[in-house]
Amino acid sequence: MVCVKLSRELQVSEHTIRRDLQELAREGACKRVYGGAVALSPASASFANRVEEGQARKALLGKTGAQLIRGGGCIFIDAGTTNLAIAKSIPSELSLTVVTNAPSIAAEAMNLPHCEVIMLGGRIQARTGGALGITALRQLEGMRFDQCFLGACALDAEEGLTVFDYDDAEFKRALVRQSSEVVVALTVDKMPSVARYDVVSCGEISVLVVEPDVPQDKVAAFVEKGVDVRFSGGDDPGIEVLRIPR
Repeated sequence: MVCVKLSRELQVSEHTIRRDLQELAREGACKRVYGGAVALSPASASFANRVEEGQARKALLGKTGAQLIRGGGCIFIDAGTTNLAIAKSIPSELSLTVVTNAPSIAAEAMNLPHCEVIMLGGRIQARTGGALGITALRQLEGMRFDQCFLGACALDAEEGLTVFDYDDAEFKRALVRQSSEVVVALTVDKMPSVARYDVVSCGEISVLVVEPDVPQDKVAAFVEKGVDVRFSGGDDPGIEVLRIPR
């Protein structure tokens, strides 16, 4: 229990800890959850601004994520700057179909000589860099994917994957329903934290790709949920980082 742990570390009563957490939640600094609190992720900047942030870290995540792609399949790459890095790292020899709602990702996939590219239509949202709304949702309904690379604004072992935009959350939930495997790659600043709208629980995430400096206790919390966790920068994406005895 978080409250018990904080009480011992700070040498104050659990009542004081709960009162302070309630005050922080009212101020919007955190979200109360069972047993404690989790940080609220700051609102994302526009896609154009985020592309310039943390390029080296995202490139490593992208390389590891792309190593998970199996040739001959049909995959969906969701909008997002880390997923754009995955698209840039897809091996040129792979033969596959890439479906996306992001023009930037479609443009990268078109450079692959053995890749068929399908672009979903609709209004492009500046924050996400992808098409959202009824048009994209209707197109999605008629497709099935071997893998989807799902974008995320925030992730917490208990609260799951969350985002800031309602339409984006609706689109991602539909995407997960159409996919056999869900892969999420994200930077360390997005975990553990929560955003406004729920997308999926951790139990629906097949593989989580994280940066190598993520603390082991944070990684273990996801492994306990049955998530296959990989560190970026590794040469063999087939090796599980941790396995908790069941």
